[in-house]
This record gives sequence, structure tokens and C-alpha cells, in this order.
Amino acid sequence: MERNNVIRIKCPDEKGLIAKIARVLFSNQHNIIVMKEFVETFTNTFFMRLEVSGDVNEFKLKNELNGVLPNGSDIEIIPRQKKNIVILVTKEHHCLSDLLVRHYFNELHAEIRAVVGNHETLRPFAEKFNIPFHYISHEGTDKLGFEQKVMAAVIQYHPDYIVLAKFMRILSSAFIAAFRDRIINIHHSFLPAFKGANPYKRAFERGVKLIGATAHIVNDDLDEGPIITQKIIPVHHYDDLNDMIESGHEIEKSVLADALKMVLEDRIFVSGNKTIIFA
Repeated sequence: MERNNVIRIKCPDEKGLIAKIARVLFSNQHNIIVMKEFVETFTNTFFMRLEVSGDVNEFKLKNELNGVLPNGSDIEIIPRQKKNIVILVTKEHHCLSDLLVRHYFNELHAEIRAVVGNHETLRPFAEKFNIPFHYISHEGTDKLGFEQKVMAAVIQYHPDYIVLAKFMRILSSAFIAAFRDRIINIHHSFLPAFKGANPYKRAFERGVKLIGATAHIVNDDLDEGPIITQKIIPVHHYDDLNDMIESGHEIEKSVLADALKMVLEDRIFVSGNKTIIFA
């Protein structure tokens, strides 16, 4: 299905913004296919996402919108083309396998350009789909040296987003800053109660009744970045540890896929440590 060009606007709120924006688009012969807006009252911030028809002169349209919007406006004009993503992995296959299958059947609005792993475990699987795999060991090197090698592997593909598909390494502030608001992570929702190794085992031993997963944008606070989406499922007394782990993997795949769909369709604004999502 052909996609429309997307325009995203974030600016201080004031009266008449929608009318001003609509007049500029009309004067440039664009038909508004989809328009959604939201005002965050406590920050007095206006958010808008539009889909418009017709070829876009990005420079002209952005200048004209800037001319009618308040100072400090953030305007993005996003052409209808697939985005590039690079996936970082360790050993667990379930999230990577789901994304590669979706990519193979053209269900992602993205091109998976490469997979980067700190173990060789998933190389054969990635290469079955003709996706380049870069093995970069974290052993025998410091964090800076490891991340420099990862960065070198990643940037050659010019990714719009990086996806952490169960990548079990903590990224530095410098690495995160290089891809600000463009790194997506998935984790089980037991945090912070079950941080660290073997979270499912400890959750099982504790007798939890709900398990879940959270997809979020990565920031400097470990697993506490702006949340994109979350899901939960019940756990029953007759479920053993393997049942819990299998259920956890299924919900992690589902949550990551849903989050990526919203990200890749440019439906997400970051506002502080939260997201504004136009579903």
C-alpha cells in the first residue's frame, strides 16, 4: 500500500494553529488525508500529525509553515519511503526472528540493513535471510572500545532507528546521544522488581500473577525511557517456569512489533520522559 507524506508539528500552543496550517497546505495544493492533534496543557505544547497527498516541496512548505507558527516550532516533513533499521542482539532469538520474518514478507515499513551481535549465536539465522551480520565481542575490551566498534558497524548503514532485540549490554550516554530518541528497546515488565539475571526464574519463584513486556525509547536511565507500548498476560498456578518463559517471549515479540509499527509510521512524539502517540 502506498503511503502518504507525513508532517509532524510540535510548537507552543495558541489560538488558530489548525486554521493557519490548513491554509498553508491548501495554498500548496495538498489534500489532508489524516489530521490528528493534541495539546499538552501543563506544558502548553501543541502536537499535530498529518498525512497529505501530492508531491511535497519540503524546503518551501517548511518555510511557509515556519512563517505562520510560533517561534520555537519543530516541523518535520517526512517523505513516503521506507526507513533503515539496524538490530542489535546477543543470544536470544525470539525478537530477532519475528522481525526478520515480518521483514521477509514486507510487513515492516523498513529495511533491516544489518544485525550486530556481541555473540556469534544468531549469525546463521540472520544470514538465512541474507541480512549482513557483524560479530563484535565485548570480551577482552573496555566499554569504550566495544562501543566504538559497534558504532563503526552501525553508522555505515545510516540507520533511522536502532532496535535492541534482547541486546544484553548497557549502552553509554555517548552512544545514546549519537542516536537520540532513535534507539528502541524491549524488556520484560518485571522491572524494577526483578532487575538483573534470570528475571523469569525469580518472578516464578515469587509467584507473580501477571507478566508483561514494555517497549520504550532508550535514554540515560536504564529501562526507564519514554514508554511506547506495554502488554500483560496472566500467569496461572499450573504454569511451570518454561511456560512462563515461553509466554514472556511471545508477549515481548508482540510488544516490540507494535512499537516498531508506530515508530516507523512516525506516530510518536517524545515529550520529556513520556510519549505522545497518534494511533
